[in-house]
Order: sequence, then structure tokens, then C-alpha cells
Amino acid sequence: MKEKVLISIPAYNEELNIGSTIKKLKSFSHGKNWDILVVDDGSKDQTSIEARKYGVIVVRHPFNMGYGVAIQTGYKYALENGYDILAQIDADGQHDPKYIEEMIKDLKEKRLDVVIGSRFRKNTDYHAPLARRIGMIVFSFIVSLVTRRKVTDSTSGYQVISRRVLSFLCSDSFPCDYPDADLLIMLHFAGFKVDEIPMKMYENKTGKSMHGSLIKNFYYVAKMTLSIFTIVLRRITSLPSF
Repeated sequence: MKEKVLISIPAYNEELNIGSTIKKLKSFSHGKNWDILVVDDGSKDQTSIEARKYGVIVVRHPFNMGYGVAIQTGYKYALENGYDILAQIDADGQHDPKYIEEMIKDLKEKRLDVVIGSRFRKNTDYHAPLARRIGMIVFSFIVSLVTRRKVTDSTSGYQVISRRVLSFLCSDSFPCDYPDADLLIMLHFAGFKVDEIPMKMYENKTGKSMHGSLIKNFYYVAKMTLSIFTIVLRRITSLPSF
């Protein structure tokens, strides 16, 4: 029996992109046991209406709850509806769905729990703003140092996740504010196996992001630093954390 796969797409104000993203996914999922879920995080535009035109599953938050809550909604839906594997991509077209099959294959053959699509595993022409790129490098270095495994893209939202890890991701320990580098460290301490594969990611032409404004980006750096410090400190002092 084929594995039951859910493709989860967190989306906020993506009415201009969600249709093309779904169409690309459908072209790669044809004939496969894959379902597509759009988690509309309280969009102010017609994101949900556009998504429903393509016959996919749509779950809508009553108001904007943030990126972390949106992706956890996808985890909960997958867990409650018996999916074996969850693949997560962004709604803005940055993630090429052609990599999903390769990531699933890697997940099964290497008996991994999470596979991350990395923009930086090989040389690519992806360019991020300088401040953001510095943050990516710093947090990837910290994750690599703590986990003793090279991580090149700790902020990538392109992931494939096994059912074994979904219960953990649906728990109250999940860092709903910004689940990036801190989550990878939590997964490592919890005994889950995580790896990356190289992929090409396209730049966001709209300039919008679910992560929000410049002020929120500064908050992200501070919050992520504090979260990592807290997780590592609890591990060192053997305090209960997750």
C-alpha cells in the first residue's frame, strides 16, 4: 500500500500566488496518493476562495495567528487524519514541488524523521538580503555546533516529515512563534533524525513574507536566540523541557 501523503501549505494573503502553487503541486502529485491542504492563517484577501477553486482541502484560522501556528495546524490535521508523511511548502512559489518525491525517498531509505530542503547545501543563485543571510548563517552554525551535524539551512520551510515525529510537533513544547533553528535543536535532543538535501529555491518576487515586517525580523532574532539558549540550558541542567 502506498504511503498516504499530505502536502501542507501555510498561507497568509497569498491570493495572487496560491493558485499557481497548487497547480504545480497537482502536476507532480498526479497518480500519487497525495492530498493538498492549504492552511489560511486569517488572510485579509481571497486566499481561501482561490484555493478552494482547485478542489484542495482548506482550513482557515479565524484571525492571523502566526506562521508557527499555521504550520502546526497542518501537523495536527495530518496526525488526526492518518497521514504517513507530511510535506510542507510555502505558498508564494519559492519552493519547487519537484523535490518532494526525492525528499520522501530520502526519508524512507535513510530512515529519517525530517528531511529539509536546503538552499545552501550546494552553490545556488539564491540571494537573500544581507541582514537575513547573516542570520541564516549564524543560526545554522549554532545548530550545527549543538547537534554535531552540519546544517546549512536552519530556516528552510521546505520539509518532509514522518508520522513518527508528528505527535511531538503537535505538543505544547512546539515553539509556535518561530519554529526554525530552535526546533531543529529540540528534535535532536528528542532523538529524531534530521537531514538535508540540496534544492533550488526561487526568490519571493512579491517581497511579502509570513514572517512579517522589519520589526518582527528583529524580534525573530532576539526570540530565536533566547529560545535556543533556554533549550540548551535545560538540556545541560537536566530540567524537563519537552
